[in-house]
Amino acid sequence: MRRRVLLADDHTLLLEAFEKLLEPEFTVVGAVSDGRALLSAAAELKPDVIVLDIAMPLLNGLDAARQLKISMPEVKLIFLTMNEDPNVASEAFRAGASGYLLKTSASSELIKAIKESLCGRTYVTPIITQGMVDSFIRRPVDDGETPQLTPRQREVLQLLAEGRSMKEAAKILDIMPRTVAFHKYRMMEQLNLKNFADLIQFALRECIVPMKSSF
Repeated sequence: MRRRVLLADDHTLLLEAFEKLLEPEFTVVGAVSDGRALLSAAAELKPDVIVLDIAMPLLNGLDAARQLKISMPEVKLIFLTMNEDPNVASEAFRAGASGYLLKTSASSELIKAIKESLCGRTYVTPIITQGMVDSFIRRPVDDGETPQLTPRQREVLQLLAEGRSMKEAAKILDIMPRTVAFHKYRMMEQLNLKNFADLIQFALRECIVPMKSSF
């Protein structure tokens, strides 16, 4: 039986290329361009494997992965990204990933990574493997130095950092604008930040709104 794969990336041309690459061996059941659409499509389509990017609008790949592993613990998550930071790769595995590879090596590694995940193994692009090991050694568990934001706070922060108004963020999250404002100022207080610009810098540093390349 052919395994079902769902793709998530906000670059249409890449989605089309990945679909062509995978179709000979897998059934690509859908392709979405943002993290919230991914959550909805995954619940509806019930894929065996999800190939997703780190940097996605509305909800980034790391936070989407955390939610997916709660609602669909058996699904395999393969991150396909331009982000070579081993700390980000380590965080992806903490979020439940089975694989992490770079888009520059997708043509040669993606099918292998999916097959490895379906066999219960993990796959990491070799170029960042040592960096990941070092990251886990330095930070085997949460070090407690940075206050941890709640999942809802992270959702609010991403939407605001992407330039959406409080009213727009509230509509997307189905909450009141005053609740968005509460979360914004509560995060600044928790993180001891003086202004919204500092909060955006925190979001970038924590890959809540990853800095993106042309791919």
